[in-house]
Amino acid sequence: MKLRTLFAAFAVAASFGQAAAAQEMSFFRIGTGGTAGTYYPIGGLIANAISSPPGSRACEDGGSCGVPGLVATAVASNGSVGNVNAINGGAMEAGFSQSDVAYWAQTGTGLWEGQPAVEKLRLIANLYPESIHLVARKDAGIGSVADLKGKRVSLDEPGSGTLVDAKIILEAFGLSESDITPEYLKPDQAADRMRDGAMDAFFFVGGYPAGAIAELASQHDVVLVPITGPEVDKLREDYTFFATDTVPAGTYEGQDADVATISVGAQLVTSADQPEELIHGITAAIYNENTQKLFAAGHAKGKLITLDSATQGAGIPFHPGAERFYKEAGKLE
Repeated sequence: MKLRTLFAAFAVAASFGQAAAAQEMSFFRIGTGGTAGTYYPIGGLIANAISSPPGSRACEDGGSCGVPGLVATAVASNGSVGNVNAINGGAMEAGFSQSDVAYWAQTGTGLWEGQPAVEKLRLIANLYPESIHLVARKDAGIGSVADLKGKRVSLDEPGSGTLVDAKIILEAFGLSESDITPEYLKPDQAADRMRDGAMDAFFFVGGYPAGAIAELASQHDVVLVPITGPEVDKLREDYTFFATDTVPAGTYEGQDADVATISVGAQLVTSADQPEELIHGITAAIYNENTQKLFAAGHAKGKLITLDSATQGAGIPFHPGAERFYKEAGKLE
């Protein structure tokens, strides 16, 4: 009898051991962007949504609807290009990228010309459109992209997708870096320079309202410069990942009218080396009904992260785990 009891105790202990193993903690780093942009706060929302550390309350009981045992963190970074390189090098498990940068990296074209293609880059989700902001001092006399000639303009820091797009836009209007006095600063740094009168304009690519721009507009007279016209129509023929976009009136203080611009997609990307079950679970967590409500309440762009837009403008292959989820949800054939 004692022997039987001992075996029963071993069986119970083994079952507890299996449960603990099933709830073993794993870590998932998501590269975002600068803390003044949109990637960082949205990354924080996603990290919270997909996390479910051991001992967490179950989703149906009001707890996290994330992947059991997963602890995800949003990491500030230099943006799209830096995130793709970090994923490729194993320093991040996933990251945010503009759709154009992801396409260039995965195919070894454009920005990645002459570099090895990041062939294992895979898409988890298309999240929301990223508007291209061209912010100028109101007294700088800048009414269009062409007016940037001879001005002091920040194109964002090296390694950012914004820098790449700013160069493309300048080129569309017949300008190059030699036609302006270029600076390579993060948007919050560029805004500080503008406050001091040392900057005429700066580019920023991200969801509106962007914190650095909102803060600047509340303190100083600035304008959003339209990015539109036949030059942009031609640009969109050459670069199909750009879409027409509008920053609605009232988005920033002093902005009395809609401003026409263009946008790229903000995407969550990963490596083909990540396990299929893990990415399937992460994708399911992002589009869980409870999570969707948290996104909508957590950030102005959060309500745009929907299942309907998740597969739009893909550009690169989906990770098998994400692809399986979208097929199950009826969003992919």
